[in-house]
Amino acid sequence: MHLQVDSVSKRFGHGSSSKLVLDRISFDLHSGEFVALVGSSGSGKSTLMRLIAGLDQPSAGSIRIDGQPVRRPGPDRGMVFQKYSLYPWLTAAQNVAFGMALQGRPRAEIRERTAFFLEVVGLADAARRLPRELSGGMQQRVAIARALAADPRVLLLDEPFGALDIQIRETMQEFLHRLWSQTGLAALLITHDLEEALLLADRVHILAPSPGRIVRTVTVDHDRGAMGQLRVSPAFLALREELACCLRSLEPATGR
Repeated sequence: MHLQVDSVSKRFGHGSSSKLVLDRISFDLHSGEFVALVGSSGSGKSTLMRLIAGLDQPSAGSIRIDGQPVRRPGPDRGMVFQKYSLYPWLTAAQNVAFGMALQGRPRAEIRERTAFFLEVVGLADAARRLPRELSGGMQQRVAIARALAADPRVLLLDEPFGALDIQIRETMQEFLHRLWSQTGLAALLITHDLEEALLLADRVHILAPSPGRIVRTVTVDHDRGAMGQLRVSPAFLALREELACCLRSLEPATGR
C-alpha cells in the first residue's frame, strides 16, 4: 500500500473572503509504517484527515492510494475518531459488524471476523454489551475493532485518545502500538500531543498553523519495548523538548 499526498492545498470560501487552510502538504505512507502529523489548532490537521478519508476534496494537489485518486470514502481506509462514534443502540459486536454488513459480506464471515477482532482488542467478553455499559477506553477499542474488521489498507487515527484521561490514554497508546506491530498495517495519526506522536510513530511531521504546512520532519528510532521507561529516557525527553520548542516558535505572537 502506498498513500501519496502530493502538494495538497485546501481553501474554504471564494474570492477575497476565502481562507487558505492547508498549503502544499506532501508526504508518503507505506504498508508497515506509522506516521504522525502534529500541530496546534489552526494547522488544518482534521481538514487534512477528511481529505485523505475522501470526505472532502483538495483545492489543489492530489491524494492517491496505490496510484488511484481518492475521491470518496472507501473500505481501503479505516477511520477512528476522537469521539467513539459508536451506535448507542447496537451492542459492541453489532457495532463491529456494521461496516462489514454495508460491504455486503456473508453473514458467516461477518460473525467470524467480529468475534476475531473483539478478541484481538481484548473485548470478547463484552460482545453483547451496549456502548453505555463500556468505559471510554473500551468504547475506543470497539471503534478500532470496527475499523480493522473492514480490512482496510491504512488506519486513519484522528486524535483517537484525546477524550480519555491520562492513565487510560497511556494504556491505549501501548495497546495501539502492539496492535499495529502485529497487523503490519499502515497507520496515520493526527494529534496535538507531541509525546503521543513520538511514542507511536516512525516518522513525525510538524505542522505550522494558518495555513497548515509541514515545516519539519523527524524520523523516530526508539526502542518501544517498554513505553513507561521510554517516556522518561533522556534521549526521548530531549527530542520532545526540541520539537516542543519548534512548535512554540510557530505560535503567533500575542500582545500583553
